[in-house]
Formats: sequence, C-alpha cells, structure tokens
Amino acid sequence: MNKMKVIGAGLALSLLASSWALAADNKVPASLDADTVEYDMRTGEIIATDNVLMKRGDAKVAGARATYNINTMAGSVIGNVIAVKGDIRITCDQLISEGQEHMLAMGSVHGTQQDREFTGERVDYYPTQNDYVRLDNGGTASSKDGFFRADFLEGWLKDEHYVGVGNVYVNSPTKDLEAGGDRVDYYGKDTGKAVMTGHAWAVQDNNTLRGNKLTLYMAKDGSAKAQQ
Repeated sequence: MNKMKVIGAGLALSLLASSWALAADNKVPASLDADTVEYDMRTGEIIATDNVLMKRGDAKVAGARATYNINTMAGSVIGNVIAVKGDIRITCDQLISEGQEHMLAMGSVHGTQQDREFTGERVDYYPTQNDYVRLDNGGTASSKDGFFRADFLEGWLKDEHYVGVGNVYVNSPTKDLEAGGDRVDYYGKDTGKAVMTGHAWAVQDNNTLRGNKLTLYMAKDGSAKAQQ
C-alpha cells in the first residue's frame, strides 16, 4: 500500500496549504472582479461583493463577499467559497488570511486532487511554522485505496509528519487492511511508517494484531507490514 495513501491525512492537508498560493506570492499579477468593489486608498481596504472572482497565476478564488487589505495582507472570502489551483480544488464557507502567518478555512471544508479527497469543518494553516496544519475538529481523507479519519489532526508538511488523535481509523479495502487506535503518528520521509498507540489494532487477510503500540511499515513495493 502506498505510504501516502495508507495515512491519507498528509496529502489531504497539503491540498489546503497549496490553495493559499493565491495570497502568498505578491510578485505575480492579480485581478479582482465583482459586481461591486470599494477601495479605500487611505487604509488600503478593498471590499468586493456579489460574484467575486480573484485570480493570481493559475489560482482562482470565488465567493459571495471578499475583503483584502493591501497593507496588512489580511483578507477573507465568505459564501460558497471555491479555491482552485491547478488540479487542486477547495470549497468551504469561509476562507480567512491573517497576513502570511495564519490562514484558516471554515465550514464544510472539502478538498480534491485527482482521486484524493478531504473533508473537515476547520483547517488552520501556519506557513511560517514549518508548514504546520491543524484540524481541531478532525476530518476524513480518502483515495481510491481507502480512507483515514480521526477526531483531531495535525501535520508538519515539510517534515511529512502527521498526527491523528481520537478514534483513529484506517480502512483500505484494496489491501484488505483495517487499523485503529487512540493515536497515530505517520512519518513519510524515508521511514514510511505509521505508529498506532493506545488500544491499537490491525486486521489484514483475517490476521489480527492488538497492543498498546503497533507499527505499520510500508515496503518499497507499496505493501504494508505490521509489527507490535
């Protein structure tokens, strides 16, 4: 089983992080279209309402209402938000940027990229903190190989280290694998392993393993091997 698809949270979280490129690179020309646009040159505040569409490079964000401050780089888009960059597509109720330090998506967050998909209620992204992503309310990530969910998710995208806490569950019908526990730590760089702790269990090909700590190693051929 491909290591990024066993614990799909890592890739799914990176979908949202990638969508922020629209606001991250001010060197790329941008455009704003809306039915109504207000610009206060004294404060740098821009308010756009109805049929809002913002573009920068190959990234687009659409919504019902948008605000942006040229000086602080803080902004928000609310109402049926759609963010697209390349083959990445994010939808949510509200997208907020507090400059380049903290960005937030809220309300029915849904991300897709090819056959991979992610859903959650709130995603916080801190690009200057080692690309740290946190989902306080948890979420579900899926691909053609299966899905992964937990009550709380966080990840350090540059390190390919992802953590799921609370009712952790991994299911891959294509590999006849199910696993779960109180917590999972997934390490992607070179290691390719998922460490399940706290009431950990795994079932594959009618074989069951249980223990306080269970490690799933991802072989180079993509198969998974469990070890207590």
